Amino acid sequence: MGKLSKIEYFRVPPRWLFVKITDDAGNTGWGEATLEGHTQSVEGCLDAWIDQYTGLEADEIEQIWQMSWRKSFYRSGPVFMSALSGLDIALWDLKARKLNVPIYELLGGKLRSKLKVYAWIGGDRPSDIEQAALARKAQGFTAVKMNATEDLAWLDVPSALDTCVSRVQAVKALNLDVGIDFHGRLHRPMAKQLAARLEVHRPLFIEEPLLSEHVEAIKALSAQTTIPIALGERLHSRWDLKPFLEASCIDILQPDICHIGGISELKRMASMAEAYDVPIAPHCPLGPIALAASLQVAAATANFAIQEMSLGIHYNVGGYDLLSYIKNPEIWDVKDGYVELMRGPGLGIDVNEDLVREASVGAEAWVSPGFVGPGEELREW
Repeated sequence: MGKLSKIEYFRVPPRWLFVKITDDAGNTGWGEATLEGHTQSVEGCLDAWIDQYTGLEADEIEQIWQMSWRKSFYRSGPVFMSALSGLDIALWDLKARKLNVPIYELLGGKLRSKLKVYAWIGGDRPSDIEQAALARKAQGFTAVKMNATEDLAWLDVPSALDTCVSRVQAVKALNLDVGIDFHGRLHRPMAKQLAARLEVHRPLFIEEPLLSEHVEAIKALSAQTTIPIALGERLHSRWDLKPFLEASCIDILQPDICHIGGISELKRMASMAEAYDVPIAPHCPLGPIALAASLQVAAATANFAIQEMSLGIHYNVGGYDLLSYIKNPEIWDVKDGYVELMRGPGLGIDVNEDLVREASVGAEAWVSPGFVGPGEELREW
């Protein structure tokens, strides 16, 4: 056993928030608490917890999780759960490193030796994506994801959907599977039209076809299309997930390990989804610690389907990318659409702490870009 003696966090470019914990025996663990566009809020939550949690038993991961959830009275939400994610992932990393085993060994052991992955092409305002798709294919990917559209009005012209269809056709012609991220940008009148037009092209899934607050509309859309509906990045706990499983309106669950309370909650949400015959495809356009944690859970999860990777994603600018902060980037070489399961202790990555500390000096918080329509009205980003 060892007591938590130090909790630190590091804001680093391009838009990530890393957490490091140390116990009184000198054991360490790394976590990630990234919440895109809300860095300062998560940092405030971590500030409040540092004094409260110093001195707790680091091995008692579930006790700390339950205390964070139950003692605070107010529960869930992206800020609270992202802060908890950073702590939870770091606690699992510390414990597994101390025992000299990968985290998946503490979750029941591995179910697979390699894991299927996909990467992004295009950006927030997607246009020509053929060269980007070819580059992903050359990197070893067999599946990609891209945004469906730019920003749209609540009721836009039907021709605004044409470019999405043509881009899907172009990617499919390269013998790549493609997921289409609606990103909650389309409201009901447009989403149902685009889903209908995409059906013949057989995308891997459509992601967040509508905002997650509209369970009844997602249920209706699910009944209208054979395309698998993926959703989950804006669900922050198993309680948020319940109505979607009960309505049988999602086909792929996409929880983000940085927004749900970490490894502990991802494993629970995956088990819930399994009971409804729903696979998981963890959301992760974030940093290497988030990816490593997601893959540790995926290795020990029966209903794991595919993992998002942020390698070269359009948000990774300023000279920092997915592999920048780790010393063993070769662990995520992609071959035939898969990465090999990490075998090292803890998260299986070797964090470059010197670079983390250096890059965190003066690092600015990332701000969500947002979209504005021609009448200066705000649109969904």
